[in-house]
Amino acid sequence: MNAPTTTPHLLPRVNQRPVPAALLQALQAQFGERCSTAQVVREQHGRDESSFDVPPPGAVVFARSTAEVAQVLQLAAQHNTPVIPFGVGTSLEGHLLAVEGGISLDVSQMNQVLSINAEDLTVTVQPGVTRKQLNEAVKSTGLFFPIDPGADATIGGMSATRASGTNAVRYGTMRENVLALEVVTASGAVIRTGTQAKKSSAGYDLTRLLVGSEGTLGVITEVTVKLYPLPEAVMAATCSFATLADAVNTTIQIIQLGVPIARCELLDANTVRVVNQHSKLSLREGAMLLMEFHGSPAGVQEQVETVQAIAREHGGETFEWAATPEERTRLWTARHNAYFAGVQSRPGCKAITTDACVPISRLAEALLDSVTEAQAAGIPYFLVGHVGDGNFHMGYLIDPAIPAERETAERLNHQLVARALRLGGTCTGEHGVGLHKMDFLESETGTGAVDMMRAIKRALDPQNILNPGKIFAL
Repeated sequence: MNAPTTTPHLLPRVNQRPVPAALLQALQAQFGERCSTAQVVREQHGRDESSFDVPPPGAVVFARSTAEVAQVLQLAAQHNTPVIPFGVGTSLEGHLLAVEGGISLDVSQMNQVLSINAEDLTVTVQPGVTRKQLNEAVKSTGLFFPIDPGADATIGGMSATRASGTNAVRYGTMRENVLALEVVTASGAVIRTGTQAKKSSAGYDLTRLLVGSEGTLGVITEVTVKLYPLPEAVMAATCSFATLADAVNTTIQIIQLGVPIARCELLDANTVRVVNQHSKLSLREGAMLLMEFHGSPAGVQEQVETVQAIAREHGGETFEWAATPEERTRLWTARHNAYFAGVQSRPGCKAITTDACVPISRLAEALLDSVTEAQAAGIPYFLVGHVGDGNFHMGYLIDPAIPAERETAERLNHQLVARALRLGGTCTGEHGVGLHKMDFLESETGTGAVDMMRAIKRALDPQNILNPGKIFAL
């Protein structure tokens, strides 16, 4: 993998086109009040958690069924107008911004759990079902869905961005957990990919192609995912370290020894401080690992003893346990709110967020050098990491009125990603490419691979109406 030689563009390329009046009339006739051109509704659907400011889409349509999604796509194709799928707007990389104008297709009202197949450990849902809603629906079966990106994102959006999160070190990402999809194509056709079987050798793996395609190849309208038995025993703990290096090296040894830890999250001292302030906690303000262990009581005890011994070798201080569901929920809620804690620590700021993922053996080099660079730049930041699988996130807190701060943040982001690529990693472990990582994709995959992606995009979306301007330029 070759690192990019120039700093990526700081602002997205915007080339908006108006929604044709005839298309608006057709949509309003079909959807009535569920087709809105109100400024407040358009603005709500024209922003996400990224730092980009892009004009909102020309209209918003709220779909309630696969048939309605197909109608929108058919009409949009007739009028050569972009369509951007929208769930709850938790994207961090500008996935849902209308850089070429068009229609925001909101599927949040498609939020039904369609079938729970407890015997097969699967569930089928509409795309607007959120991860918390899904786990509430299956709770009585003794099963759960483990993918936990932090935000209460929709299952459709999580599939589209190939999300993962805190449990990925044990349970994998959406790539490993999506079995089948129903998808509406750019022409408005409805197709199904995959089955409820756990494996298949039948033809091209279209499910894997569409998972992570960020709404550029089709609009997901149904998702079948794997479920897992609730663990018999769960223990969560925090452990503080004198240095960030000690915490990272503890993580590396845990993974290399094959300990089946369910969660292993890293916060640096700065991030612990802002999390304490935001969530009214009293965690020790040092480099910290937040860990969770799943299994039988005996299995969990064995994991705990192994991890405690490893942590002691690296100067880990006393473990603090969160054994009850309430204590664990409070601890993980605070971790999931680290992004908001960081943003609120500098009123009026915007966060330039980035993530990267490297082989576990290169984690210390990638992470520690990135922190050193951020500290030397003097820009406020926060750091969290799903370090059990080599994935970490940096958020640089900038004053949007000071262009030099954005330039500094983007330079730091560029250096972080370039380092990850040099070490055999990826420019994004779970955020996706969207707008922000477009300039890194070719550096990571090579020109030939991106050309193949372009060929797939042109074949499946010849008019380039599905979330155009994302992942790569045509």
